[in-house]
Amino acid sequence: MRPVDLLMVLISVALSSLSQVVLKRGMTSAPVRAALEGGGIGDTLIALVTSPFVTGGLACFGMSAVVWLFVLSRIPLSLAYPFVALGIVATVFAGSTLFGESPTPQSLMGVALIVSGVVMVGLAK
Repeated sequence: MRPVDLLMVLISVALSSLSQVVLKRGMTSAPVRAALEGGGIGDTLIALVTSPFVTGGLACFGMSAVVWLFVLSRIPLSLAYPFVALGIVATVFAGSTLFGESPTPQSLMGVALIVSGVVMVGLAK
């Protein structure tokens, strides 16, 4: 894989992971939680659309998808797609660092397996 292709893959994965973090922040904000817990569908939709974190997270997700389309046009799917799993790794660590979530030993072992698998696939191509 050429360095520019790897960079595009990593940008897509990073944007996807960032989108999850920003969406989590938006969905746990007071206005959105209040709308989800007590508002009707209209109030909930307004809260979602007016939340900068929700709209920002969706924008990051969209940008990730656009970059991913370029990735798919340049490298084999079987080489590119395993890198998507790195988003799980990044999201586990972001949840722990930013939201105080505690990963279990099993989830940390899973993260190690994911990283090992991505390395093995990357080396095999």
